[in-house]
Amino acid sequence: MTEQGADSPRQKRGVRRIKLTRPPERLYYSISDVADMIDIKPYVLRFWEKEFPSLKPKKNRAGNRTYQKKDIELLRRIKELLYKEGFTIFGARQKLKDERTTLHKETAETVAAGPLSAEEARHIRNELGELRREVEELITLFA
Repeated sequence: MTEQGADSPRQKRGVRRIKLTRPPERLYYSISDVADMIDIKPYVLRFWEKEFPSLKPKKNRAGNRTYQKKDIELLRRIKELLYKEGFTIFGARQKLKDERTTLHKETAETVAAGPLSAEEARHIRNELGELRREVEELITLFA
């Protein structure tokens, strides 16, 4: 019999999942990556997808869900509403709908208010730059 040390092949084969608290810089994330990031099981994410109409991850050619940063932010908000604030699924759905409505009203009021401040313009330029990089990356992927 051989003694198995810390570097034995059996121990090397063991799979360790690293919890991701902050998403690595990518355009799309798999369901397992997202589940690790927000500390939720993948089946819960699939269930939430059915319960929250605003959560619509895209699917790739193989049919696997691909989540973007906006999806991850929404999932974190859903988790917060359900687990920390104690909302029911129905209540969380309503709260998200109300938040979206409020955001749209505030945006409309801001646009109607007049010209942007330098900080607001800088923020918009940054967002547009990020969108442009994402589009360029998509173009290179499909070219």
